[in-house]
Amino acid sequence: MRKFLLIGLLLLCAIGAGAQNSSVKRLESQRAQLEKDIELLNRKLSQNSKSSSEALSSLTLVRRKISAREQLIASYDQTLKLLNDSLRICQKELNRVQARRDTLAYYYSRLVKGAYKNRDSRLWYMYVLSSNSVGQAFNRFGYLRNLSAQMNQQALKLKEAEEELQVQKTRLNKLKAEAETVRKKVVDERTQLRSEEGDASKMVNKLKKDRKTYEKQLKEKNRQKEELNRKIADLIRQQTKKQTASGGKKKSSSGSKTTSTTIDTKLSNEFAANKGKLPWPVEGTIVERFGKHFHPVYQNVQLPQNNGVTLVVRRGAPVKAVFNGTVSQIVVLPGYNQCVLVNHGEYFTLYSKLRSVSVKAGQKITTGQEVGTVDTIGGEDLFHFELWKGSDPQNPENWLKR
Repeated sequence: MRKFLLIGLLLLCAIGAGAQNSSVKRLESQRAQLEKDIELLNRKLSQNSKSSSEALSSLTLVRRKISAREQLIASYDQTLKLLNDSLRICQKELNRVQARRDTLAYYYSRLVKGAYKNRDSRLWYMYVLSSNSVGQAFNRFGYLRNLSAQMNQQALKLKEAEEELQVQKTRLNKLKAEAETVRKKVVDERTQLRSEEGDASKMVNKLKKDRKTYEKQLKEKNRQKEELNRKIADLIRQQTKKQTASGGKKKSSSGSKTTSTTIDTKLSNEFAANKGKLPWPVEGTIVERFGKHFHPVYQNVQLPQNNGVTLVVRRGAPVKAVFNGTVSQIVVLPGYNQCVLVNHGEYFTLYSKLRSVSVKAGQKITTGQEVGTVDTIGGEDLFHFELWKGSDPQNPENWLKR
C-alpha cells in the first residue's frame, strides 16, 4: 500500500513539475517576442529625426514601448512567482529526503554497532546452540544469516537517500540562482520603464506647447484616413454589388463572354473557419489598434475610425497574403501609397502603405504569397492592414494568430 502511495505521489509531483515547466516556457516565449518588439521600437526611435514633425510619431513608439515593457515586467513577475512556488516545493522535498536519510542513518548505525558487538563468530555459534528447541535454533540461525544482507540493503538505501538529497540540493540551488537572475531583471526593467515614462512625459509637454503646429499635421492625417475609409468602403461595396447583380454574372469589356463573379461560398466558409488562426501579413508590433480612439495628447479630440491595425515594421519588410483569394484592385492613396485589396469570397483584406506591389488585379494568390513590400513614408516604416466581412470592418486581432 505504501509503495502504491509513493508511486502516486511521485506521479503527481511529475505532473505538477511538467505543468510548471510548460508555463515557464510559455512565459519565456512571450518575453522573447516582447524583447523583439522593444528592440524594433528602439531602432525606429533612433531612426526618427529630432524635428518637431516626428514628435507625435516618437511619442506613439515610446508609449508602445512602455506598454511592451510593462507586459515584460508582468511576465517576469509571473516567472518569479512560479520559481518561488518551485523553491517551496523543492525545499519541502529536500526536508523529506533529509529526514528519511537521517532515519536510515540512525538504524544503520544501530545495525553496525550490533554487528560490532557480536563480531566474534563463537558468540554466534553459542547463540544458536543455546536455543531451547530446533525451531528456535533455525530462527536464530536465519536471523544471523540475514543480518549481513540486511546491513548491505540498509547501506544501499542510505546511499540512495544521500544521492537523492544531493540532487534536491543541486536543484534548489539552481532554482535560487534563477530566481535571483529574474529579480535583477525585474529591477533593470523597472528602471528602464521609469526612464521611458520620463521621455514620454517630455514629448507630451512638447506637443502641448506647440499645439497649433501639430493640429495642422493632425488635420492632414485625419483627412488621409477618412479618404482611405471612404475609398475602401466604396471598392468593397462595388465588388459586392457585382457579385450579387444579375445572378452573379457580368459582361466582360469585349461583350463576347460572361465571367462568373458569384460569391465563392466555399472560400468564405474556409476563411471564416480560420478565424484566430490566420498568419500575420508582416512581422512587426502594433502601434494603432482597431476602432475609435482619442488623440494621445489632446484627449478631447476624437480621431477617425481606424478600420484595421497599424504596425511598425523593419524597413522594406515583405508583406504576405493571409489567405487564398483574388486581387480585386490596386489603388494609390495619399499617406497610404499603394494599397492592395484582396477578395476571399464574402471577406476582403487590405494591405496598404506599400512601396512595391508584386501582384496584379484579377490575379489569384495563395496563403503566404508575397503581395509587396512596406514603404517608408515621412520617415516612418508603418504597415496598415484591414479585414472586412462584406461592408463591415472587422478587428484583425480577432482573426490573426495570437
